This record gives sequence, structure tokens and C-alpha cells, in this order.
Amino acid sequence: MAGNDDTTSGSWRTVHGDLTDQEWALICDLVPTYSGGGRMGRPIVHEKRDIVNAILYVAATGCQWRALPECYPPWSTVHRYHVRWSRNGVWEAVCDRLREMVREADGRDPEPSAGVIDARSVRGAATVTSSTRGYDAGKKISGRKTFGIVDTLGLLVAVVIVIASTSDNVGGIAVVDKAVTKSSRLSKLFCDGGFKTTFIEHCASHNVEAEIVKRIHSGIFEVLPRRWVVERTWSWLMNNRRLQVDYERLPVVAAGFVWAAHSRLLLRRLTTTNKQ
Repeated sequence: MAGNDDTTSGSWRTVHGDLTDQEWALICDLVPTYSGGGRMGRPIVHEKRDIVNAILYVAATGCQWRALPECYPPWSTVHRYHVRWSRNGVWEAVCDRLREMVREADGRDPEPSAGVIDARSVRGAATVTSSTRGYDAGKKISGRKTFGIVDTLGLLVAVVIVIASTSDNVGGIAVVDKAVTKSSRLSKLFCDGGFKTTFIEHCASHNVEAEIVKRIHSGIFEVLPRRWVVERTWSWLMNNRRLQVDYERLPVVAAGFVWAAHSRLLLRRLTTTNKQ
């Protein structure tokens, strides 16, 4: 699998596909060789590029770990690496680098000064433990809620996954705390009416202005200024079937899939000549 060139990356090229040499070169130094702390043990058998390809395959197709095709390393090995990389922030670090590269290619500062925040509830499968799931009464969904902040290009800056019953204020505060560590320039956030005074005051404590984008006409569908950017990002990510239902026992592992799926999109954007 690791021998794919820049023009061929398998037959599943729509939103995913195995990494090309050009794509792999952008992130290979961020991907650790060992799933653990690098202690001496059994020799490495599988190329880490193949393991990354396998994780991206699971994210894109939504298949069970045990249903991973034989052309990839054993599912137990791939699963162990994904859990470790999700916990220690490897996927997030990959996405952070690629986001800065995309922004620079677009002629912008690597650190965004404005962003858009939104939350999305996802149904939890039976594998989601009761202690990490809740009920979103508004969406009538039992599972988890993902809070995300994107820049004005729609690129993920910060992600927090909590139980679905978490209020917008609480989840928003948590994701803002992560976002301000990513960009010292962040000074403006656009949000919807679900984020109230407590959230706005917390943003002000970080010298970030929170602006609520309100509906122009009630009962009529229309694209709201700035708000459509984050909705488009969610739609991009939902092309990855693993993100349509939450199967993970730990929220941090679910967040790892979000970062991995978004990294795949950024790699495509950086290496495809016909950018959208």
C-alpha cells in the first residue's frame, strides 16, 4: 500500500484514498513510529504509512475495525495506534500543520484572527458508554455533542466532544479555551443564538468578541452571514461515514477521527491542482 505514486491512490478516491507520496511527505515526520512511548520491544513490522492509510480507510468507509481489508495491517494494530495517536494529539498536530499550510497558500496569516463556532449532536451506538453519552432534547438525539471552531476558510481550529446534554455555553467555553491556545491573533467569533451571556463574557476574558448571527426572516431558509462556513465544514466531514454515528468508547478517540478526517481533506486541498 505504501508504494502508491502521486497519480494513483486506489479506487476509493472520492473523499479519501490511500496517501500519495506527495501527501505523505507533508506529515510523515509528525507520525511517531511506535504506538507506545518508544521503549525497546518487538521489532516494527508494519510501515506507519500503511497504518495511517488504514485509519483513514476506517474513517471514510465507516467499516468495523474487524472488517478492515487484509491489504492493511491487522485491525488490532491499527486500532491501538489510532487510540494512542488520538490521546497524545498526533492527529490534532497533523491538522494544525496542514491548516497553517493551507492558510499560507491562500495568502493569509498562519494564525486566524476570526472564527465561527457551532455544535453538532451525533447519535451514539451501543458501544458508547453511559458515562460519556447524554440526551439532546432539542435534536432528540442520544449520544454526544461535538463543539467546533473553524476559521473563515472553514478549517478546523479546535474540537471538543462532550455528552449530548451539555449546554452550548459549557461546551462553547471549553472549545474556546482550546482555540485561544492555537492562535494568539483570535479576536472575533461568530455564533448562533444558542450561545448566551456566560459564553460571551468568557470570550471577553480572552479578549475575543463574540457576535451572535441572528436569523433575518423567521420561518424562511436562507444562508446566514459567516454561519454557513462552519455548516459547510460539518458537511465536508460527514462524507466520512465513521463520523455519522459515534461508535467510540472514549470521546478523545472520536475526536481523533474528526481530526484525521479533516487532515485528509486538507491534504487533498494542498496537493490537488484544481482547488475548489
